[in-house]
Amino acid sequence: MKIGSKIMISCEKAATICNKTQYEEASLLEKMKLRLHLFMCKTCSKFTKQNTKFTVLCEKANLQSLSEQEKLKMKQELTNKS
Repeated sequence: MKIGSKIMISCEKAATICNKTQYEEASLLEKMKLRLHLFMCKTCSKFTKQNTKFTVLCEKANLQSLSEQEKLKMKQELTNKS
C-alpha cells in the first residue's frame, strides 16, 4: 500500500471528519488528513467553513430540545384537540 493512499481521503470521509471535529471527536491524525484534503479541495473547504458557521450560530442561539416527557405531553394535547 502506498503512503499517499493512507494520507489522502475522499470528500465523503472529509465531511465525516469535519463533523467529528465540530464535536471534538476527531483524532489528531484525522484532523491532519482533513487539513491536507481541505488544502486541495475547495468544495470541501467551503463546506467546512459553512459547517463551522452553522455550529457557531446554533451555540449562540442556545437551542434546547424538549424532554421525552414534554414531547409526550405535547403529543397528547394535540391528539385531544383533534
